[in-house]
Amino acid sequence: MNHLIKAEFRRLFATRMWSGLLLAAALLGGGMMGAMALVGPENFTPPMPGMDTETGLRSILGILGYTAFVPAAAGTLAVTSEYRHRTAAVTFLFAPRRWQVVAAKLATYAVAGLAYGLILAGTAAAALFAVAAASGTSLGLPPGTVLALLARIGLAMVVYLLIGVGVGALLRNQVVALCVVIGYLYMGETLLMMIPGVNALYPVLPGGATASLTDFTYLADAMSQELGSTAVQLLPPAAGALLLTAYALAASLIAVIIPMRRDIT
Repeated sequence: MNHLIKAEFRRLFATRMWSGLLLAAALLGGGMMGAMALVGPENFTPPMPGMDTETGLRSILGILGYTAFVPAAAGTLAVTSEYRHRTAAVTFLFAPRRWQVVAAKLATYAVAGLAYGLILAGTAAAALFAVAAASGTSLGLPPGTVLALLARIGLAMVVYLLIGVGVGALLRNQVVALCVVIGYLYMGETLLMMIPGVNALYPVLPGGATASLTDFTYLADAMSQELGSTAVQLLPPAAGALLLTAYALAASLIAVIIPMRRDIT
């Protein structure tokens, strides 16, 4: 099993996806957080509470959760590329126990997702504290709480990468799988929140579970206010963490079981 994991790491480092993923983490974490902090959420359209309030700070931190489509897309590419370039047949020829191959992929890309999350959270923290110090803004939460919230978002990115692996194993067609993953995470859940009755499902969806980790209620509250409907109640942070863990386990099971039961040609 160890040699399969080492092989997956060599495969990962041999592609540009690794460096691209980490660069995206730095740009989305430090770049986006720095830009939002410089502009100030009170200057957004529509305006949001400022960073000197707990609500405003949680809001801009929660927005980072909407970058989850990036690691999810990376996980999808990791699996579907095997089928697109027809390397899966060779891989399974040298390692006939398919579940071990897929388990090695899961272990490898879980580490990649963790690296992505750490860089995303670390650069976001650096940008936020730097802008706050330079502008003399007093943040609405203690530094320790801010770091804890960012760490939760970083760990959530591991889940999304594994979800992408599961979707890739299920659909296999690279274009279709990417459209499903990016479309759903970038737009799908937001559209669902606009449908009365259906929006009650939001708290148990991946985006809702992620929002619960940082108590990011701004988007759900804004949607409810715009539609004149009852505000969606998010899960407690601990329940959101458990739900995300369940999504990661489900995606991992799909990624392991599907290749064992399907022709790879």
